[in-house]
Formats: sequence, C-alpha cells, structure tokens
Amino acid sequence: MTATVEFLPIDTLKAQADRLIGRKRLIGFAAPLVILAYFVYLFFAFDIPGLVDRARMDNAAILVADSYSHKTHITHDNRNGGLVFAIEGEAKGRYPADMRPEFVTPIGEDAVRVELKAGEFAEIEGSTLRYTRPDYGTVTVRIEGREIILDTPDGNVPDWIGASSTRVNITGEGGRAAVTRARTEVFRYSFGWELFWFTLDSPFYGKSFSELVGLAMSGDRIVGEKSNFAAMVHDFWNNPMWRHKDVVWAIFETILMAFLGTMGAALIALPLAFLAARNFTRLMSVRFAVRRVFDFVRGVDGLIWTIILSRAFGPGPLTGALAIMLTDTGSFGKMFSEALENVDDKQIEGVRSTGAKPLQRYRFGVIPQITPVLLSQVLYYLESNTRSATVIGAITGGGIGLLLTQAIITQKDWEEVSYYIMLIVLMVIFMDWASGVLRRRLIRGKTNGH
Repeated sequence: MTATVEFLPIDTLKAQADRLIGRKRLIGFAAPLVILAYFVYLFFAFDIPGLVDRARMDNAAILVADSYSHKTHITHDNRNGGLVFAIEGEAKGRYPADMRPEFVTPIGEDAVRVELKAGEFAEIEGSTLRYTRPDYGTVTVRIEGREIILDTPDGNVPDWIGASSTRVNITGEGGRAAVTRARTEVFRYSFGWELFWFTLDSPFYGKSFSELVGLAMSGDRIVGEKSNFAAMVHDFWNNPMWRHKDVVWAIFETILMAFLGTMGAALIALPLAFLAARNFTRLMSVRFAVRRVFDFVRGVDGLIWTIILSRAFGPGPLTGALAIMLTDTGSFGKMFSEALENVDDKQIEGVRSTGAKPLQRYRFGVIPQITPVLLSQVLYYLESNTRSATVIGAITGGGIGLLLTQAIITQKDWEEVSYYIMLIVLMVIFMDWASGVLRRRLIRGKTNGH
C-alpha cells in the first residue's frame, strides 16, 4: 500500500509565505514604534520639559567650580562691624588677625579692596559694597534702615544680579558677592583644595615642596619637642579642615562593614544551603521552608534592613554589617544550594567507598566541587558590598558614607564631596584589584598575573 502525498498549489504556498513575511515585517515595524511610544510617554510622565525649565545652570556652574576649587570669604559684619577672612567661611579656616589673603588690600578703616579674576574687583566699605566689572561698570549695594538699595550704572538689573529687598546676589566672571542686612560677603575662587596639607596655624603652611623637603632634612627644629618631619606628619594627620585621620578610619570602617557582612553571610548560608538542596535534603517541607527564608531575607532591600536594624540596635558600622549579612545570606543561600544540586555524585561515592562518615563525605566529596563557585561569588559580593557599604554607612552613621553625607548637607564644601567621591572610587578599584588577585590564586591556583 503506497501513501500518496498531496502538494499544495504554488499560488497557495506563495500566499502563505506572503502572509508569514508580512506578519514578520509588521512585527519588525511595530516593535520600534511601541518602544518609541513608551519613551514619549516617559518624556511627558516624568515632566522632562518642566525639568529643563526648572534647571538652574548658574547653580550647576557654581557647584562644578566648587568641586575643584575653593572660596575665600571676605565677610563684613553689618551689625557689629569688623572684617573676617576665612577659607570656605569656616572658623577652622579663618585667617589670624595678623594675616590676610594676598589679593585683599586695606583701603581705610573697616574697608578693603578685593582683587578678583577677569579684571573685576570689589570694595567693602562698612556695610556698602561696590562691585566693578570692566564691561559694565560699578554696581553699588548699600543698606538703608531695613532695606537693601541696589544702584547700577544703567538703572536696570542684569541677569547676573539677583535682587530683592532683603538680599542681593552678584555673580560675576571673576567672583561672587552677597549682601544681606546681617553681613556683606565677597567670594573669590581659587584653583585647588586649599589647606589640604596644612592649616593656617601650622608653621609649614604656604611653604613649597622643596622648602618642606629642606625642613624635613634639617636638624633645626621648628617645633621644639618633635623633628620637622614628625611635626609635618602630625599637622597633616590632624588637619582639622580635611580630617585625614577621620577619613582613613572611615574607609577602614566601610571595608570592615563589607567584609563582616559578606563573610558572615557566606558562613551562615553554606550550611543552610545543604538543607535547601534537593539531593541533600529529602524532606520537601524542610527545603520549602529554608528556601522561603532565603527569598524573604534577599527580597527585602539592604537599605530597608538598614533602617529596621538601626531602629533596633542603634546607628553604627555593626548595624550596616548586619544589614549586608541579612541580604547576602538569601543570595548566597540560593546560589550555594543550586551549586550543591549540580555536584557530581561519583566523587561523593568515591569518598564513601573509603568508609568516610557523612561529614567527611561533605568535606572531601562536596566542598571541593563547589569551592570555585563559592569563592567567585563571595569575592564578587565583597567587591560589590564595598560600594553598598558607602550608602548604608550614610544611614547608619558609619564609614566614608557618613562623611560624604555631612559634606553634602553643608551645601558649601563641594571640594570635600569631590575628595570623598574620589576616595570611594579608589577604594572600589582597590577592592576590584584585590578580589581579582585572590580569585586567580585561590580558584586557578596561579601565582602570577597572567
């Protein structure tokens, strides 16, 4: 008995092929249109046009300038009189009575002239400010009673001046100025992070690198009880403006939080992973319960655990380590249990044939198989948690994250913010390099970088 094969007409086959091609072509055109429509929806849902209108590019320019430069504040007390010169307006950066910046020149009693950049200069005479721009003229701001009077050369208020009855802000090309009833301030920007090495009260302030090297090698002591080099290290380490000692300790706390949290999670997750693995725990109820615990602790974000634990145990780096440990216990438990379910039973049987007990079978037949996975994941999470510990430290009050948050809250010391961000990036780079070296040596057994 022979089977007959019926062939469809060519026209029918061609029609079916055209429909398939047309459907794929429609999908090919529809998918980009759907994605485009979604982005258009996001554009209006997140009010991007309003965000552009609300953007203050002048504030952005000031913020960028603050990140790589410092401001010297020349401040006049309009209520009690007196002039004060200070780096970033801080008491710790205030010039002593017998010192003043080189760009400030006295022009009378309670009056100074401040040389700014781009040919601009400002004069403070009592509560009166005169700000001069070569391309515009002199703007005068004075206080009469409880009002602030602004006088401009053409009678108009240009866009680089913000004026009200209680405050006047001037943003020039070479500096800034602000006048309120309480005080008159002129801000002069200078490149670099001033007082990073030594503060104004240090005998080593203002000296060049060659001068510092000469003093370090000299036998003549500037500070009686210490050598010059020891005095330099002391003044740098205890710098009250940049707090280098506190910064180093904060970085150590951040790394310690990440290390304790990651390693603690690995030690807890490994034995629990055996209870969650199908080939090591026959009771389904036990596996189900352990896996749901893993889902719960990793399903709650680390920041939420941080807030909960900080309420329970108070702020501190240990609270941050506990938050990392809780979250990573769930992640490690899931990964370790999946690795255990994929082990080779032949190696376990080989160890069993020697008369090994269950713990010995796990130790010599199971652990060596999953060690590469364990070490790889633990080292990766250690590197990742170094970044997470920065954010967690900002909430729990520990580590470099706390210092970064404090610098941001001040809204003035953005060069410190840049400093801390650079340190965080360097810390992450170091942890990436260190974890890579450990991974190669422990997993691949190599002792070189090739």
